[in-house]
Amino acid sequence: MIKIVTATAPERRAFIHRLKARAGTADPNIEQAVAAIIAAVKKEGDQAVKSYSRQFDGWTPESLELSQEEMESLRKECDPKFLAALDRAARNIYDFHSRQKQQSRIDPYGNGIVTGQRVRGLHRAGVYVPGGTAGYPSSVLMNVIPAKVAGVGEIVMATPPGRSGRPDPNILAAALAAGVDRVFLMGGAQAVAALAFGTESVPKVDKIVGPGNIYVATAKKQLYGVVDIDMIAGPSEILILADSSADPEFLAADLMSQAEHDPLASAVLITPDKGLAQETVDALYRQVQGLSRREIIEKSLDAFGAVIVCDTMDEAVDFANELAPEHLEVCCQDPFEYLGRLDNAGSVFLGNYSPEPLGDYYAGANHVLPTGGTARFFSPLSVDDFVKKSSFIYYPKQELLQAAEDVILLAETEELTAHANSIQVRLAAEQRTGGDGSAT
Repeated sequence: MIKIVTATAPERRAFIHRLKARAGTADPNIEQAVAAIIAAVKKEGDQAVKSYSRQFDGWTPESLELSQEEMESLRKECDPKFLAALDRAARNIYDFHSRQKQQSRIDPYGNGIVTGQRVRGLHRAGVYVPGGTAGYPSSVLMNVIPAKVAGVGEIVMATPPGRSGRPDPNILAAALAAGVDRVFLMGGAQAVAALAFGTESVPKVDKIVGPGNIYVATAKKQLYGVVDIDMIAGPSEILILADSSADPEFLAADLMSQAEHDPLASAVLITPDKGLAQETVDALYRQVQGLSRREIIEKSLDAFGAVIVCDTMDEAVDFANELAPEHLEVCCQDPFEYLGRLDNAGSVFLGNYSPEPLGDYYAGANHVLPTGGTARFFSPLSVDDFVKKSSFIYYPKQELLQAAEDVILLAETEELTAHANSIQVRLAAEQRTGGDGSAT
């Protein structure tokens, strides 16, 4: 099910290469099908969305939008204990993201120059939430709350109903807890296109976030530029760094918590302790027997899992930075010893009692994370993803005149004579008036 390997440099590079290749190349048939759906929705609006809903979901809604009263009614079907846990998780997520919020600023200088930056939320954001058998209320919280904190004017959610035409009550409860403004019962590439272009009933958004199947991901990729998107997420992954203080039962459980997502998911343990490595493999075999997604876990661990034995923890840290995993657990005696050296990871979980599922659902940090090694240059979803920034400058006349020669020289060096002329006409006007020194 899972292999124990030695962390030699060639083996390490080969393993990382195999993980990076998981996503593969785009299927041209899917690309073509999605392009046709996008074109139809752009041209026909609601009619196309409803037609594709009937074709793919087996159901055509009378109205795409779900009313507030319908949402409240569905919420009443949820387990009260689930609702209470959802509210506690929402508070944690809100608190974490509130600390990310940036303020506009104005920077005056003594010579009269003023510069600064204006920060404000996007006008409207769209959140896609899978439905049916893949309903994840936690994704609603993680995608909506940062937008709410950022001050987005309106948050629109799209989620497909089941074949009965009913949405998932737990998803709707999460939408209410997070502060979604409007909900539309639509899914797939047609929902992404409707949010991107707008239809008779669906408002056009500035950004689309949220997970989805290959058709949703392909639509987001094709529509990037028409709207902004969060990221094109790949298969889930976890890397665990462990020393001899780690509990093999914990390690096995945490590896499988990611392996159960998808046969393409990757779960890796790296440790200098050979005994711990073998004990973890033994624990995997024991624990998997009682898990509902055993078949998926075994496929994932067989194809993309590994227990790697290295010489030192320093080598383990180097491997983590090279792999740049989505989730990185540090199950060590003193996990904070390594935190400052772990440069490439989506989210880091420190210690034996901070397992990855704690971050998925509850602790507050966002679970929308870069995958496939992109943590080298991408960051988790945050408040910053839902704001836009404008800079501004003000120069009094005398300060422009003082800077004029430098600006002209820089413009002429780049052979942009109209840029230089913009400054020169002001110098000429000053020379004609004799320069009274007034600042305007």
